Amino acid sequence: MAPFKLWPLLAILFALCAAPTSFGGKPSSHAQALIEELGLRPADKSMAEYPGWKPQRVAVMLTSRAGTTATAIEEEFQAAAGNVELVFIRPGGKKLSKELLTGVDGVIGMCTPALLQQADASLRWVHNYSVGMDYCKGFSEAQLTDIVFTNNKRLSGPAIAEHTIAMLLALTHNLPAYHQAQRELKWHRKPSRNITFGELKGKTLLVVGLGGIGTEIAWRAHGLGMRVIATRNSSRNGPEYVDYVGLPSELLALAAEADVVVNALPLTPQTNGLFDMAFFDAVKPNAIFLAVGRGKSTVTSDLIAALEAGKLFGAGLDVTDPEPLPKTNPLWEMPNVILTPHVSAAGPDSTKRTMTIAVENLRRYAEGEPLLNVVDMARGY
Repeated sequence: MAPFKLWPLLAILFALCAAPTSFGGKPSSHAQALIEELGLRPADKSMAEYPGWKPQRVAVMLTSRAGTTATAIEEEFQAAAGNVELVFIRPGGKKLSKELLTGVDGVIGMCTPALLQQADASLRWVHNYSVGMDYCKGFSEAQLTDIVFTNNKRLSGPAIAEHTIAMLLALTHNLPAYHQAQRELKWHRKPSRNITFGELKGKTLLVVGLGGIGTEIAWRAHGLGMRVIATRNSSRNGPEYVDYVGLPSELLALAAEADVVVNALPLTPQTNGLFDMAFFDAVKPNAIFLAVGRGKSTVTSDLIAALEAGKLFGAGLDVTDPEPLPKTNPLWEMPNVILTPHVSAAGPDSTKRTMTIAVENLRRYAEGEPLLNVVDMARGY
């Protein structure tokens, strides 16, 4: 009986000895600073504890906005990977295919149905450059069990938060009207008559979805002198600058207190169509609605109806349903609506954070350490 009892232990020891190790064995100073600054959380379970973990071949999708030269970022990935073979997928180069993904146990890039359908049984880790996991679908039950998914949560939070505040200030000061006058070469002072929302100090901002992005928005709104309240799915806990944290069941009651509502939610079955006519009927009259989460969480026709009825002062939308927004949609022509094409995370600092943590997670994967930003796929975030 003894040999049979010893075999599992010997197998584990063999796997650990055979597994490649990465360069350095610790985070870069930049990665460590981001981990501390943004409160990035490692998983409770290390990669080495997962059945089938044996890092050998990782595919890395490079973007045209890597925040540094292509050669430099490839060198960073290679240093983190150590002896793990890297397959770089460059813009305009080879595409995802079953042949390319054969034997690939890790993928860094965009998680899509095509990726999951073409990968083979070797795949054990997918790191998604995006925060949203709504395009990461089509996985099998086996993949859901075998693969560890990580993403970009918290890394784009500062950029999205600044974009949110920019839309809010533009609406409250009627800047779109002045910009139009500038394009027409007009010294046009009439738009000042529509600056009726008032200053932000003392007003209440409701963050719906107090996650990494929502927390960054809350901090900036508090800095402008606003009272900040929020909802979150996980608990009633929040930073000291958030006056009250409620559960999702309290959304309508809190909306009635808010001068500004920010949708910072991920898309899940529970959030799909959440901002509907019942919500807009409950929201405080003359409030501003800002959306930087996912477009499908808002019922577009109900938002349009609320704007047309004068229930809202205005709206700032970085996300819509559908995307792109059809040219016939009334939102395009509304003077109290700001539209941006799902770009709030854009910017060199955001991109650098994305690549830094992608490199760090590759290092952790190769070493068998707990990964950062692990996604609960049942929840979708």
